[in-house]
Amino acid sequence: MSGMSRPVPTGVQWHKSSYSNGSGGECVEIATVRTSLLVRDSKNPDGPVLAVPRGEWAAFVSAVRHETV
Repeated sequence: MSGMSRPVPTGVQWHKSSYSNGSGGECVEIATVRTSLLVRDSKNPDGPVLAVPRGEWAAFVSAVRHETV
C-alpha cells in the first residue's frame, strides 16, 4: 500500500449508507469516480478518503454478504 495522497475530484456526490446511525454518528459515505469507489467518515468530510478499485469493493461487499469476512 502506498502512502500517496491525491485530491478528491470536485463535484463528487457522496452518499450515506441507509444502515448508518440516524443520530449522525458512526456513518460512512461513499462516492464513485471512474475506476474507484471513495469512502470517508461523514463526521469528517474534509478528512482522509480511502479509494478502493471497483472490483475490490465488489469482492469486499460480496464477502460481507456471504459472511466470509
